[in-house]
Amino acid sequence: MVALVIVAVLAAIAVPAYQASVRKARRADAMDAAIALQQAQERYRSNNTSYATTLAAIGQAATSASSYYGLVLSAATAAGYTLTLTGVTGSSQASDSGCSTLTATVRNGSPTLTPAACWSR
Repeated sequence: MVALVIVAVLAAIAVPAYQASVRKARRADAMDAAIALQQAQERYRSNNTSYATTLAAIGQAATSASSYYGLVLSAATAAGYTLTLTGVTGSSQASDSGCSTLTATVRNGSPTLTPAACWSR
């Protein structure tokens, strides 16, 4: 019985820590999507007078490669745009505490990433 209690306590500690590590690792999917979108936007901007206003205009999908994040492009102007990446409902990323929504605001080719702690490697 004591061994069972010890195993239960260890599992109660280990499982949430493991899930948090998995969520952090899956943020790389969002980072990859943000980088790919930024590169596509810069290619588009080199041939046009402003950044693309839709994902379709630059050939980007509405979800990240592994489908953990949904992508929304907004506030596109000649000077910049905002990319919002939101954890897909039903995936573990949707319950990523404080990091379920990531934002990359690009002005004149320079990104500002928020929340900053969520973008760390």
